Amino acid sequence: MAFKPSPARPPAALLREARPLRLLLNQAERLEHLQRLLESQLQPAARAHCHVASWRDGVLLLVVTDGHWATRLRYQQKRLQRQLLALEAFDNLQRIHFRVQPPVAPAKRSGHAPELSSNAAESLRDTAEGISDPNLRAALERLASHAQVKDKR
Repeated sequence: MAFKPSPARPPAALLREARPLRLLLNQAERLEHLQRLLESQLQPAARAHCHVASWRDGVLLLVVTDGHWATRLRYQQKRLQRQLLALEAFDNLQRIHFRVQPPVAPAKRSGHAPELSSNAAESLRDTAEGISDPNLRAALERLASHAQVKDKR
């Protein structure tokens, strides 16, 4: 008995029919709307560093990119809360919490290793020939072989 996948349906139909997807989409749209409202009340420099994480039971949770911006926003918290209370979407705002969460970024490499010239590689090979310790000799030969690969490119 072979598995027969259901025919593909347009995304709009899936969102209308599948309740969990519809709820997720509604939540995302709600957060996007709250984010726009928040940004309208923030200083332009702070907008890229502050995002709405959740809004429930009168508590607005904001994720801030670093401690510097969290401190600045905490100093402005009362002003920001007053401004947001004036908006209909935040009519029962009681508290604003800030959570620092740095943006996820790929780990940066510490830099490029210096390239060895063919002369340096030859010098390493000559030195390796005169070494009696097999581990040190193998390490020097490996290092020289890396230089060869770079020269061939």
